[in-house]
Amino acid sequence: MGEFRMPSLGADMEQGRIVEWLVKPGDYVQRGDLMATVDTEKTMMDVESFEEGVVAELLTDVGSTVPVGTPLARIAQTPAAGAAPPETAPPPITAPSAHVPRPAPPRAASTAPPVRSLAHRLGIDPAQVHGTGKDGAVTRADVERAAADQTHRAEAVRTESGRIRSSPRARRIAAELGLQLASVPGTGPSGAVTEADVRHAAGVPGPEAGAQHAEPPPAPRTEDAHVRPERREAPQRIAGLRRSIGALMSRSKKSIPHYYLSNTLDLQEALAWMQRVNAQQPVASRLVPSALLLKAAALAARDVPEVNGFYTDGKYQPSTAVHLGVAVALRQGGIVAPAIHDADTLPLDLLMVQLRDLVNRSRAGHLQRTEMADPTITVTNLGDLGVESVYGVIYPPQVAMIGLGSIVEQPWAQNGMLGVRPIVTATLSADHRVSDGLRGGRFLTRMGELLQKPEEL
Repeated sequence: MGEFRMPSLGADMEQGRIVEWLVKPGDYVQRGDLMATVDTEKTMMDVESFEEGVVAELLTDVGSTVPVGTPLARIAQTPAAGAAPPETAPPPITAPSAHVPRPAPPRAASTAPPVRSLAHRLGIDPAQVHGTGKDGAVTRADVERAAADQTHRAEAVRTESGRIRSSPRARRIAAELGLQLASVPGTGPSGAVTEADVRHAAGVPGPEAGAQHAEPPPAPRTEDAHVRPERREAPQRIAGLRRSIGALMSRSKKSIPHYYLSNTLDLQEALAWMQRVNAQQPVASRLVPSALLLKAAALAARDVPEVNGFYTDGKYQPSTAVHLGVAVALRQGGIVAPAIHDADTLPLDLLMVQLRDLVNRSRAGHLQRTEMADPTITVTNLGDLGVESVYGVIYPPQVAMIGLGSIVEQPWAQNGMLGVRPIVTATLSADHRVSDGLRGGRFLTRMGELLQKPEEL
């Protein structure tokens, strides 16, 4: 019997409140299936299951506030191999696993972080993949081969059994909208039908539609239970959010020896290239300068690993994946900084799409646990407010914060010639236990170099 516990959704989270259960007793869940919506002092997030099996019992009522680590539900183990799952539930598949504090499988230790990240995106468990690399390490090719095999098996199961792979939320929304899952093309892992697939098939906008989004009618409950906390307790929520941010920043300043650097970055080449690209794109697909700056920051963080990682238990652990936290101002006040995963590998157009989606979901309260729990470095951009430079406070256990100001035109001398160019001031707040001015300076310089070749971003 496994347990679904209140997860930690950030370094400053001590407790959370159950806003909505997305499953009920008897539902079959897989690792990665969304279980509940949790309200923290910062925002609301959908949290996923870390177990696979059948929901046996819900231990916490909607509206209850409990500490991190409290058991919220019990999950019965998966039926024995060869046994069919409940008739109303889809057969198990391996879904992207979350970063949770549990012992790693023996083979996972030999799997490089970029390969694990790819496996998570493709819905593959690295521990179940036969590694062909050195000393049995799982390679990118091994993961891609496993994903292809899994897709073939999924299609065979779907054809032979007639069961449709889907998440509990997708099944619930399909039932509410009167859709047959068999008629919905699945775009999730191994062809699983996701919530977005159901909404798209029904022509119903999803959470990314923000204020225009009309949610499906919730299950009957008391009025107090389903009113969003932002609406029900706005003053208390803002006060709690400020307390949470203040406590974390105080801890950061007391425990992290900050140092600060700044550099003026020339954006003439980058903005000219962006204008040429945008002239060939529809308005909805056009880039904004922030996308170029974020991609340059992500690539520079990959090239200077001393600013990209975590300082925990008295030692620094660099990260080979760049999960770029982006500070987002919330409408009710305060900020959150969810991550764009693997930002250094994303094409600019896809990074732009993910940035818009992340901002919309942050303000609508539809973030996921991993987006808040695993940023490796964070960017704060106050340029839209006319701020010329910003020196941020590091978000522990991260070791660096990037600040971006407004783009302004200034006199610029080059090769003995004076002209006017668009520039931006980039700042770096970094942890002196891990790096120094030399490494920090290299990071800012690298950002400037990358922006001179925008076509390579």
